[in-house]
Amino acid sequence: MAYDLIVIGGGPAGYVASIRAAQLGKTVACVEADRAGGTCLNWGCIPTKALLKNAELYHTLAHRAAEFGLKVEGLSFDWQAVIGRSRKVSNRLAGGIEFLFKKNKVDYVRGLGSIEAPGRVTVTAPDGSTQTLEGSHILVATGCQSRPLPPLPFNGKSVISSKEAMVLEQQPKSMIIVGAGAIGVEFAYIYNAFGTKVTLVEMLPRILPVEDDEVGETLEKSLIKQGIRCLTNTQITATADHGSHVDLTVEGPKENGVISADVCLVAVGIQPVLPGGVQPALSERGFITVGDRYQTSIPGVYAAGDITGPPWLAHTASFEAVQTVEGIFLPDHTPRKVKNFPGCTYCHPQVASVGQTERALKEAGIDYTVGKIPFGAIGKAIAAGEPEGFAKLLFGRKHGELLGAHLIGENATELIAEMGLALDQELTAEDIHSTIHAHPTMSEVIHEATLAAGGHAIHV
Repeated sequence: MAYDLIVIGGGPAGYVASIRAAQLGKTVACVEADRAGGTCLNWGCIPTKALLKNAELYHTLAHRAAEFGLKVEGLSFDWQAVIGRSRKVSNRLAGGIEFLFKKNKVDYVRGLGSIEAPGRVTVTAPDGSTQTLEGSHILVATGCQSRPLPPLPFNGKSVISSKEAMVLEQQPKSMIIVGAGAIGVEFAYIYNAFGTKVTLVEMLPRILPVEDDEVGETLEKSLIKQGIRCLTNTQITATADHGSHVDLTVEGPKENGVISADVCLVAVGIQPVLPGGVQPALSERGFITVGDRYQTSIPGVYAAGDITGPPWLAHTASFEAVQTVEGIFLPDHTPRKVKNFPGCTYCHPQVASVGQTERALKEAGIDYTVGKIPFGAIGKAIAAGEPEGFAKLLFGRKHGELLGAHLIGENATELIAEMGLALDQELTAEDIHSTIHAHPTMSEVIHEATLAAGGHAIHV
């Protein structure tokens, strides 16, 4: 049969595109080399959050039990069970995506997809057999994979990517993590919580370098207090993988010389995973270039998600997938491109942001006001034993509209959604603080921060 849409890749862009097209009454095939859900569900977003929950719970019981009036004797953990729980979570959700394919009558085809020509995709199954699918439109959603450090290739044991970090059979006694973006910071928190000696190495001046400067500085202090060694503004000048351990020679304000660890996790970024066959036009960095309707240089072939370049986030990939499909099949739909999007880091304390940073506003010469409130001023945060962190909101001085929101603290990743809506709708500080926020909730930090922008916060 000839499909209306063939999707190559079953991750957050691919499976969402497949289901949305099926909802529009189209015949769809989704080709996936690994398992439905892609990297996010199987090897990224979801299993790491399961591990983070385990880590936070264990860290709380190990270090803060008395604070909550709890007595814990003989506390220990089963590393294999910890890893096993995260895999069970991923397997359950991957099975859920496969069920949704059946429910929406999407043909789920396992194997590697290759574009042979416009309208034709050859799929090579794990056993080496091939089949050719034909369709009116093709959507490439093949995503990305971890990028290695050139002098230190992955070997799955002493030098690992985030994928191996989720399934290490033995917990290492020590670990060096190269790269202090969201992935590096989250794994630093996980392994440190369970007792691994963690050193975080970042060449830029602060961890989470894309975030607000003050947020990055606050998180670094928190991680150091938790026992994580943070070497920011540090260059790696030499590497040596000995199989049993790794040596890195570093130069920076905190350390000059050789640092060693059982395992080195490289978290310096990602690189595109392109489908086989005819290749569309690529950017200088190897990502697929797309037009206003997510079309590639090949007629009838579109691309969405990580394969088209930053931001490399599951939620933006799903957004792009829906925009692409509706642009293809709904005549009156004008696809939107990603504009405002939340960024989240799920360590403890959590970090979340949307919109512009102070750094960006200053560089652009935009006049702004700041509303900043510590979580320690919020009753729910005190009651929950989570007073660490703050909310910082940035408003245009002339019109009072929200320009950016930066949160570090408990539930920050849940609270950021309100700020995304406010940013999209160009809400002002007055609009936000005139909205009644329930008491006692963590969301009151948003309410108080808008009041602080006008100089009349109540609880500080």
